[in-house]
Amino acid sequence: MKIFYDCEFIEDGHTIDLISIGMVAEDGRELYAVSCEFSFAALQRSDWLMANVAPSLPIKPADDGGPWDINHPDYPIVLPRKEIARRAAWFIQATPDVELWAWYGAYDHVALCQLFGRMIDLPAGVPMWTNDLKQEAARLGNPTMPKQEEGEHNALADARHNRLVHEFLIVERLRAEGGTR
Repeated sequence: MKIFYDCEFIEDGHTIDLISIGMVAEDGRELYAVSCEFSFAALQRSDWLMANVAPSLPIKPADDGGPWDINHPDYPIVLPRKEIARRAAWFIQATPDVELWAWYGAYDHVALCQLFGRMIDLPAGVPMWTNDLKQEAARLGNPTMPKQEEGEHNALADARHNRLVHEFLIVERLRAEGGTR
């Protein structure tokens, strides 16, 4: 069973600092968590992150005494990385014959793995690779992808969209193969 996921993160060329993770399983289960440990200073230094990721986070504007907005509906899922790791492992391990899928998933996979420490520290049942939807799209000739209608750069909304992209790519693959499997 496939799990579609996305991570939002801060990266500086040396470190990938998880901001949030969203996961959607084919059976409808979902997981969303925001790290309470990412660097607010690094987030604020990035114009792109402030414009694209910060608006969906349960944080107060910098001039409002931040950082956390306890009245935001997502505030209950603001968690330490260790708890996010526990929940992500449980979510993945509860999925039979699991396959991980992400869009441009290399950094997402590193962000996921780093929740557990080193790659060799991954819990049993957590795959050591992520299948890449962008790679599959390239293999199919880069068809025009469905547009994400809302929530872009919110990890859960992006994971939901990744599921939609996967379904679209299945149709594209069948079309390319002449409608046969």
